Amino acid sequence: MIRLDPIRRRLLLSVAAATLLPLAWPAMADDPVRGGVLRYSTTGLDTADAHRHTGSIGVVQAYAEALTSIAPDGSVEPFLAQSIDVSDDGLEYIFILRDGVRFHNGDLLTAEDVVANFARVRDNISRGWLSGAMQLVEEFEAVDQRTFRLIMTEPYAPLLNLLSELWILSPQSEGWDGQLVTPIGTGPFVFDEWLPGVRLHAPRFDQYWKAGLPYLDAVEFNLREDIDKALALRAGDLHIASVTRDTLPELRADPNIDIRFMKDTSWNFVSFNNRSPRPPFDNVRVREAVAYALDRPGFMNFVAGDDGVVTNQMVPPGNFYFDQAMHDADRHHTRDLDRAREILAEEGVNPADFKLRAVSWQNPYTQVAVQMVRELGFEIEHLALDDLGAMQRLGEYDWDIAPFGSGPRADIFMRFIRMMSDGPNPGLWGGVQDAEFDSMVTAAVREADPDRRRQHYLDAWQHALDNYYTVVMGHSQGAIVNRTEVRDWDPGFTYAPNWASGGIAHVWLGES
Repeated sequence: MIRLDPIRRRLLLSVAAATLLPLAWPAMADDPVRGGVLRYSTTGLDTADAHRHTGSIGVVQAYAEALTSIAPDGSVEPFLAQSIDVSDDGLEYIFILRDGVRFHNGDLLTAEDVVANFARVRDNISRGWLSGAMQLVEEFEAVDQRTFRLIMTEPYAPLLNLLSELWILSPQSEGWDGQLVTPIGTGPFVFDEWLPGVRLHAPRFDQYWKAGLPYLDAVEFNLREDIDKALALRAGDLHIASVTRDTLPELRADPNIDIRFMKDTSWNFVSFNNRSPRPPFDNVRVREAVAYALDRPGFMNFVAGDDGVVTNQMVPPGNFYFDQAMHDADRHHTRDLDRAREILAEEGVNPADFKLRAVSWQNPYTQVAVQMVRELGFEIEHLALDDLGAMQRLGEYDWDIAPFGSGPRADIFMRFIRMMSDGPNPGLWGGVQDAEFDSMVTAAVREADPDRRRQHYLDAWQHALDNYYTVVMGHSQGAIVNRTEVRDWDPGFTYAPNWASGGIAHVWLGES
C-alpha cells in the first residue's frame, strides 16, 4: 500500500466517504427562494472550448463538470463520478459515474462519453494541464454504461486533481471535431449567449442531477475588465465579484456587503523573457541584480496589506510543498539597491544604455513593480494590456520583464507545468526551455512516495531560483465579495464557481 501524506490521505478519505454516503449540501439558514438572476464577476472566459483553456477557470464549472472537483480544503472530491477506486500501485483507476446525469441536450451521460472526452484531449490537445498525463495513459475504456476504467503506464501523482479540469462535454457539442463553439455540459447552468470579453448569460438547467438545484433562474457572468467591481457591488449591479485589496475598506463600511476570501492563495512574480532574452537580461547576474532591486515587502503590502506573505516559494507557509530552509536562505527578502548596482557595475552594464519593454495586465501593482526596476536607471516602455492582449504579447517574446500574478490551482503541478518546455500558456514565466527543470518535475509527478515527490519539486524550484527565471514577490488570498442578499455562498479553493459540495448551484437570492 502506498503511504500517503496528509493531503493525499484526505483525498482518499473524501473519495471513500462519497462512495458510501451521498454528498451533504451546505445547511440552509432560511428556506431557499427560487428565481432571480445572479450577477457574477471574477475571472474571464478565454475560450468556448474548455479542453483548450489556458487558465481562465472562473466560469466554466457553471456549465461543465468533471469526474472530480476540488473541495474548499484543497482535497479531491468525486463530482460526476459517484466513486473512485485507485489501485495500490497507482496504475489503475475505476470511476463509477452517477446515475441519471444528463447533458444539456437531454442525453444521459455514459462512460462512452467520458471515453470520447479523454480521447479528444489525448489526441487533439498537444499543450495543456493534462498533456503529460496523457502520454502515460496506456488505455481507457467503458466497462459498462456507468464504469470508466483508466490504466497508466506509470504512477501520476496529480492525476485526480488535474481531472477536476478535464470537463466532460457532450460529443454532440458544436465544433467537437475542431474548435468547440457551443459546449454542451452537465452543469447547473447552460452555456447560452456569450460575448467574449463582455458577458456570458447562463440560464438554469431544469434537469440538473442534484435534485432541487439550482435555485437561480440564471447567472449573468460579467467578463469585462474595465469595470469598477467595488462600485458595481455597492450599487447592486453585481452580486458576487473578485476585488482588489485597496477597495476593502470602503466595502467593509457598507452593511450590504460581505467580505470573503478564497481558500488557496494567489502569487505575484516578476518574470524575465527566458525564451528569447535580449541584452542585458541574457546575463543571469543582471537578472539577479533586478531581484535585489525589487522591494518585495513593499510590493506585497501594496497588493495585500498586512495579509501579504513575502516568500520566494511557489506556495505559502503551511503548504506541504513549502520549504522553510529555502525561504530562510532567500537573499532577496529585503531590498538592496546598492548590491543591485554593484552587480551591474561588475558586469559592465550601464542601465542608461538600455530601453526595456515590460508587458503586464492593467493592474496598479504592475506599475509598482516596473517603477522599482526603473530606479536602477533603466528606461522602460510599459505595455499595460487587457488579458487577451497581454497573453498575445507575452507569446511573441518581444519583451524583457513581466510583472504578473497567478491564482489558486487544483494541484502544485499546475504551477510547475507552465514553466515546463511544453507547458500551456508559458508566457507568464517567459517561455522557459530547460530540459533539466523538466526532468525534475517529471520525476515528481511520477513519484508515488509523497516525501520523495516533494523533494523533486523542491529541487526543480531551487533550479528555477538559481537561474532567475522569475522572482516571486509573495502570496495573498484573493477577496471574493458578495452582497448580503446572496445566500449559501462561500468562495472555494480555486476560482471555480461550482464544485461537488458547494458553489453557485446552491446559491439563492434573499432580501438584503
